[in-house]
This record gives sequence, structure tokens and C-alpha cells, in this order.
Amino acid sequence: MLAVLAERSTRGYPVPLPEDPLGDDDLHLALALTYELSYRGLPGVPEDLEWDPAVLEIRRVLEDAFEAGLRRAIRPRDLDHADIRSRLEEIASPPGDDSLSTFIEHRATLEQAREFLIHRSAYQLKEADPHSWVIPRLVGAAKTTVMDIQYDEYGSGDPAWMHSELFRNTMVAAGLDGSYGAYLGRLPGSTLATVNAITLFGLHRRLRGALVGHLAAFEMSSTLPNRAYGQGFRRLGFDDEATRFFDEHVEADSVHEVLAADLAAMVAADEPALAGDVVFGAEAMALLEDRFADRLLHGWKAGATALLPGP
Repeated sequence: MLAVLAERSTRGYPVPLPEDPLGDDDLHLALALTYELSYRGLPGVPEDLEWDPAVLEIRRVLEDAFEAGLRRAIRPRDLDHADIRSRLEEIASPPGDDSLSTFIEHRATLEQAREFLIHRSAYQLKEADPHSWVIPRLVGAAKTTVMDIQYDEYGSGDPAWMHSELFRNTMVAAGLDGSYGAYLGRLPGSTLATVNAITLFGLHRRLRGALVGHLAAFEMSSTLPNRAYGQGFRRLGFDDEATRFFDEHVEADSVHEVLAADLAAMVAADEPALAGDVVFGAEAMALLEDRFADRLLHGWKAGATALLPGP
């Protein structure tokens, strides 16, 4: 797909329609590449292809398949906006003993911890950017609440404390390449889907409720796993600087989870028609994160890797 974009040969490009649109490797890599044109671009790909009609047509087919798969997997719910907070609390339930975070805390090897960082780099090196698409689509207190959360994500005015930069430092400490997109070609669809979903919700105004729900569930389910990740990396010998990313999320997200729950309730109250999509976005986050974790744990417990072959 990257070569197709670089050569401007997108017109008539055959788009894959797989049986598993939630985790297919080819679908999600192709979608991630088209999405990247709206973030930092791609090496060798002309920037004007971001809004090229042929590229957008490919993206639309991929998006439709992905969204349809999510809609089939997640049962629609008719919710009153007053029920939003309690439903999100159910979705963002604490991790169990068989969770990925518990495995990393107590059992992961150094190589498995390094692999975890590679998978997470798909989102963490652009942390907060996909959710920021919602800012111009909200008004009043909801917009202010998002800005409050995002200000922390971007380092509260200090570039060294941007969460993406803290994650890059952790990757470097683990002996990995901390460059943006360095491992994109080795990431399976189950990993890329966790990021593609946020961009799907973010680029489409009609899905702003889903984006808010995703952000809320993401923040509400962050504190305990990041505490476990930090403990696991310390067990493996990482120092305070290398674990700062996880420790910062324990502190920041303990506040963000309250703000994010408030945000979801505000948006559903301001636009009651969006209540169902708020919950849909939260459930999509939980579903895709579970699939991502299952693939890693299945591979690790079998003594294998979930990464795709590569150099």
C-alpha cells in the first residue's frame, strides 16, 4: 500500500474485504497508512494525496468494513443520558488476574516487555492526537473539559513531559527505536485496530459521540493497568526515568478518569441523540483492547511473538 501511495497508483486499487474486519492485518495496515496522511505523512508519499479522491475512496471502503464489523459485534443500546456514567463504569472495570497488565506486572520477560512497547508505540508515540479531533466539534463546558485533559497529555506546557515523549524515552531505555512509526510494518491488525478506531471516530464528525466515549473509557481504565505496567518494568530492572511514562499516567489519569466521565455525561446531556454512540465508542475501545491483549497473551504463553515477521 505504501508503494501504491508513493506511485500515485491508487485509482482502481483492489481493496481487501476480509472475514475479520476487526483484526485483519492487511486491512488495518492499509487503513493506518491512509490515516497517517492526516497525521505526519508517509516517507515518499506526496502530501497532496491526503484529500485525493481515489485515496479517500479506498479509505472509505476500509472504514465501512471496519465500522460495520464493530456495529455487528457491539449490541445497540437505547440509553438515557443519565445512565451514561454508570454504563461507562461497567465498561471500564478493573483488570482481572488474567489481564495483560497483571501478566506484565508479575510474569513478563524482558523480551515480552520490549514487545509490549513496540505494539503500544502505534498509539503512544502519537498519544492524545487522535482524540484531539473532537475539540472543534464540542462547545462550552465539554470543550473546556477536553482541553483540560489534553493539556496534561501534551505535557502541561513542557515538551519534555508530553506523554508521547515519555513513552519514547521508555522505548529508548529498552533498547528500541523510539522513532515515530518505526515498527508500523510489524504490527498485526489487532494492534493497529486499537488506533484506527480512534482515528475513524475522530475524522468523522458524525462519530463525535463515539470519540468522546472512547476517550472516557480509555481514561477511566488507565490508572490500574499503568500502575501494574510500572511495577512490571521495575521488576525487570528499569529505573525511575524509564518508568516515568507509566507513573505519570497513574497520577494524571486518576484525575482524567473523573473529567472524562464528566465529559461523556455532558455530551450525552447536551446532545441526547449521541448517548448511544458514546457507549458504542466506549465498548469499541474495550472490545479492541481485549482482542489486542488476547493476541499478545496467546502468543506469549505459547512461547511465541504477536509481531509480524520483519527485519
